[in-house]
Amino acid sequence: MKKLSLSVPIITFNEEDNIGKTLESIALIASEIIIVDSGSTDKTLEIAGKYGACIFSEKWKGHIGQKNSAIEKCSEEWILSLDADEPVSEELRTEIFDAISNPEYDGYIINRKTFYTGRLLNHAWQPDRKLRLVRRNTNPVWKGLNPHDELHIEGKTSLLKGFIIHYSYRDIKHHFNKTVDYARQSAQSYSENGRKFHFINLLFNPPVAFIRLYIIHLGFLDGFRGLLAGFSSYVYTFLKYVFLWEAQKNKQQGFNNDK
Repeated sequence: MKKLSLSVPIITFNEEDNIGKTLESIALIASEIIIVDSGSTDKTLEIAGKYGACIFSEKWKGHIGQKNSAIEKCSEEWILSLDADEPVSEELRTEIFDAISNPEYDGYIINRKTFYTGRLLNHAWQPDRKLRLVRRNTNPVWKGLNPHDELHIEGKTSLLKGFIIHYSYRDIKHHFNKTVDYARQSAQSYSENGRKFHFINLLFNPPVAFIRLYIIHLGFLDGFRGLLAGFSSYVYTFLKYVFLWEAQKNKQQGFNNDK
């Protein structure tokens, strides 16, 4: 399998546990690897250097700002945007090779499957389809609200059958610490964009999130792991609105203090 006119931009911060797997999975096909790091203190950059990555150190600008900075540095015809914990499956690597060798679309959507406590989940957090493989000349740009970013292009897209393996969480403690942090970031983005807290969202949205993941999307078929995923979705949604309430309260108090 020869290298393609393919750039792979990745943002990093202390990803020594995952970055090697991710880079190994694309090393055979990527002509350019771009790393935008925000101050890693572990072996992340040492590992990236072994794969010939072009490394840039930048202050953290949020997920969207950091990923857009990485895309801007790409020089190849195609861009495969990955997170540091997202190796591609062997099937997907072959599909990417075929899609770039005989392109019919400007971008390709790819599903992610989460590897959780020793097993790949087939139902929880599914489907998790993301636009990731795009032509550089389609003006790719990351948009959305941190930390839930979305890649947008000007062109036609299609779906690839292979999947990205998402090593989201080292263990359950890391999972729920990350859940709390992402809930806080989401609430901050809501607040900055003028979204208001409503008690009805706090009351109804968390159980709806659980039902959607665990029942509608058949998360229960993943056994106890599916139950954990469903509960974390409940916790994330609940805390997101609690943090939004806190941010709104702090804004109001700041306004009153100014007066």
